[in-house]
Amino acid sequence: MRAWVVSKPGPIGTAPLRLIERPVPEPGPGELLIRVLRCGVCRTDLHLAEGDLPPKAPDVTPGHEVVGEVVATGPGVTRFAVGDRVGGAWLASTDGSCRYCRRGLENLCPHSVYTGWDIQGGYAEYMVAADAYVYELPKGFTDAELAPLLCAGIIGYRALERAELPAGGRLGIWGFGGSAHLVSQIAIAQGAAVHVFTRDEKARELALELGAASAQDSFDPAPEPLDSAILFAPVGTLVPPALAALDRGGTLAVAGIYLTDIPELNYQRHLFQERTLRSVTSNTRGDGEAFLRLAERLRLQVTVNPYPFDQAEQALADLAGDRFTGAAVISM
Repeated sequence: MRAWVVSKPGPIGTAPLRLIERPVPEPGPGELLIRVLRCGVCRTDLHLAEGDLPPKAPDVTPGHEVVGEVVATGPGVTRFAVGDRVGGAWLASTDGSCRYCRRGLENLCPHSVYTGWDIQGGYAEYMVAADAYVYELPKGFTDAELAPLLCAGIIGYRALERAELPAGGRLGIWGFGGSAHLVSQIAIAQGAAVHVFTRDEKARELALELGAASAQDSFDPAPEPLDSAILFAPVGTLVPPALAALDRGGTLAVAGIYLTDIPELNYQRHLFQERTLRSVTSNTRGDGEAFLRLAERLRLQVTVNPYPFDQAEQALADLAGDRFTGAAVISM
């Protein structure tokens, strides 16, 4: 089978990905062999390719927003069968027994394993995934629309939960890509006023089309004090202005797996009056199931930019250069 691998991490312009041939994997106990139909392109894939996230293994295949068809099963599989269409996502496995897993916080499991980082991902014609960690796909979406839901959507949903947006509240979103354009629709459906901050003019236009109350440049002042905020852009210098935009008691959730350095904060300006800064780490399977049900009920609009399989590296380059709005999806 054909598979893209991170051969030598570095700036995307140095061609860190390589297309290779490798054997089709075999599913082990509790595993599914999935023929990949579509794979979303996540910013985490870009961080992996460029070395911001060091690969856990040589020649790892990125990709963790996978829509595919089960073509074989290993012993002990109970949830899915050959012929089923499933969604493979970022969280690939946990130990299920540590204190975090026992508390319902499997996203913090110290032995958690991630698709396209620890194990081979979806920039390939086939991949293996644990039966217990893949998702039943919601109805009403094309394969291409489903792919971004499986990470951009799920992580955006957890970030929204972590931001503790009150009913009818005022939400600020910094960065407006795959995650943000989905989570903004959820917040608007819940009655929130959403204010978007991004340097990308086309992204600002998309935000307003989706119902945002305002859209401005990344460092512009907020039109009104915010109850909650989410930082999707991996830019640490945006943390101080996002905190400063919060009203008393507001919360800023940082959604990315990678962030450049945060400048020095001023306690009185940025944190006093019980403002909160918190991170988002992966997700639980419960987050994924809840979000996918919500996406189906709300019929979220997914903005997709399709790329053929042999242009996976170009899709990452276009993501790095902010050359599209919404999400990129690789088609097999």
